[in-house]
Amino acid sequence: MVVLLFFLAVLAAHYYLWRRLVRSTTGPGRLRTALTYVLAGLLLLVVATFLGMRLGWGEWLAWPGYLWVALMFYLVVILAVLEVPRAVASALLSRSERASRRRSAPEPRPVAVPVGGPPAGAEEPVESVPAPMSRRLFLGRTTAAVAGAGALGTVGYGVSSALGDPVIERVAVRLPRLDARLGGLRFAVVSDIHLGPLTGRGHTERIVRMINGLEADVVAIVGDLVDGSVARLGALARPLKDLESRYGAYFVTGNHEYYTQNGPGEWIEELGELGVRSLRNERVEIRHGGAVLDLAGVNDVNGATAGDGPDFAKALGGRDRGRSTVLLAHQPVQVEQAAAHGVDLQLSGHTHGGQIAPFNLVVGLQQPVVSGLATVEGVQVYVTRGAGFWGPPVRVGAPPEITLLELRAPASSG
Repeated sequence: MVVLLFFLAVLAAHYYLWRRLVRSTTGPGRLRTALTYVLAGLLLLVVATFLGMRLGWGEWLAWPGYLWVALMFYLVVILAVLEVPRAVASALLSRSERASRRRSAPEPRPVAVPVGGPPAGAEEPVESVPAPMSRRLFLGRTTAAVAGAGALGTVGYGVSSALGDPVIERVAVRLPRLDARLGGLRFAVVSDIHLGPLTGRGHTERIVRMINGLEADVVAIVGDLVDGSVARLGALARPLKDLESRYGAYFVTGNHEYYTQNGPGEWIEELGELGVRSLRNERVEIRHGGAVLDLAGVNDVNGATAGDGPDFAKALGGRDRGRSTVLLAHQPVQVEQAAAHGVDLQLSGHTHGGQIAPFNLVVGLQQPVVSGLATVEGVQVYVTRGAGFWGPPVRVGAPPEITLLELRAPASSG
């Protein structure tokens, strides 16, 4: 059902673009026909790209297909915003034309006639005057030019942001029950790396290099690491074996791990060989400075359909409630169950911070936190924007992120 709605939305977007970029800018004829075929071809490119990525073929379509998706999105957004000024301009031009016609009637243009008059039987010469551009074409072409320039500029900026170095966000979180001896414990948090057809090994190497430069005590990879099987992407993940931290690197599944052909199992095994431990509805003890912190992880909610969903009771039950607990859970919405189990801090990803503004406004309708630190039902939640991208290699208003999160004890405890 979701897939059907997506393709209907893509079809509607292309029809709208045809009306504004083709029909409104051309008259009947070969040019309009040619542009119509071009737009139809781009529609088929989008369909082929998404089907190919899901079925594991046609990866060469990813770059042109996803870039057109981003351009399509911003063309629709900008053209929609311009609808009101376009209508106002049309009304003003129409009023101006009517007023001009009332003020002056057309006058005959003087034509040079040979002395003695034109030769017998000859027609009087008529001066050729180019017809002025219609109001419809003028507004259509102006609007299309503005939208095209705006979309190209925005997508160009977004590509440079998505493919550039992630931003290092430094965040301090004070936990009311944290043992003072655990104060200063540092987590390197990263999510949504999305290894796939548009990323290379260098993408992973850069992330690993930046994380190692933070000298964190714990590395937390909060889901959506991959968009494909180990056979296709195993080489891209191999740099993860070089991750450095005092107490280890940990991983929980995201929704995209369940979209792969073989499910998350093969990646759990692969990550284990790379030295990254997966927390599958379980917890470990982080011993630091003579004190203990519980670090728990739950599977993503999408695992439920495969019988591999989150189990908060298994991950968090039977522990010492006097100790602080940090939970790794891919989706921020999982905080609702975390709160019922007395979690102090949840680390999540999934949202990409919206990735492409103003899509962040839509994400906020589904998730309680889009990015950054917030408190939900008494639980502090930090949502990282992710270090990669999904779909279009574009980030607007939500640059990629790696977080260095430091735990702080209550002020009274030092």
